[in-house]
Amino acid sequence: MAALYGVLNPWGPSDDFYLDLVMGAGSVLDVGCGTGALLRRAREAGHAGRLCGVDPDQASLAVARRRADVEWVAGTAATIPWWGEFELAVMTGHAFQVLVADDELRASLAAIRRSLAGGGRFAFETRNPLARAWERWNPANATDVLDPAGRPLRIAHQVESVAGEVVTLTETTSDPDGAPLRVDRASLRFLGPDRLAAFLAEAGFGVEAQYGDWSRAPLGPSSPEPARKAEPRRPGPPRRPRPGPPRRGPPVPGPCQPRRPPPPPGDPSGSGPVATGRDGSVIQSLHEPR
Repeated sequence: MAALYGVLNPWGPSDDFYLDLVMGAGSVLDVGCGTGALLRRAREAGHAGRLCGVDPDQASLAVARRRADVEWVAGTAATIPWWGEFELAVMTGHAFQVLVADDELRASLAAIRRSLAGGGRFAFETRNPLARAWERWNPANATDVLDPAGRPLRIAHQVESVAGEVVTLTETTSDPDGAPLRVDRASLRFLGPDRLAAFLAEAGFGVEAQYGDWSRAPLGPSSPEPARKAEPRRPGPPRRPRPGPPRRGPPVPGPCQPRRPPPPPGDPSGSGPVATGRDGSVIQSLHEPR
């Protein structure tokens, strides 16, 4: 599916939103970078600082690595190894919602928090559960596309279950006549504002601002793409811990900032939506499958 990523996810308002943040930061970590479109565009636009993308999918990284002047690292949000090295961390494309379990959320957010330098910001997105986007994910709303070779394909989604905050669905890639070529299954977590804020606070992030869409409109009950910003109560760069086992921890568009230095290794931290902000601030936003 890496070859189809650019076809299914053309550049849009969300990318402009993040690119503006990236161009304003000297060092940027893209968590769940996929094929690297955001960082590659930033370099093309003249970003001269450090750009680093992390993703667990080797096929996507193979596409990203066609650009050699960006760091590309295989890994998950929870395994991010850096301490206090980035002015901005971003998590785009609803990657945050794939972090379904509490422990995985906490581990990812903790690792992202540790990666930020003093005054650093974290930006991410997640869908608003009140908008109930999954109700539109059905074969009647299938998308017809052409793959890079010009072959027509149809992409359809089907929800299998909704259990509390977790929606499990399939994405079927088929010929136009309906013959399936590939079926992918995923579970996505839809965290409400209060739960999300609690995970962020536990990880040391505070909400700096919150938006309802990529144009930074106010957040409302039906906003599909909420965004948040936060600022730290006790700003300061993350501290490298004493020797010990690593911790784990993730973010909707809006910036958040850490309220305190990250806890020592072994202590769980909270998780939240995709976000951006100074000193660990967060921005929150939501999207539909394409």
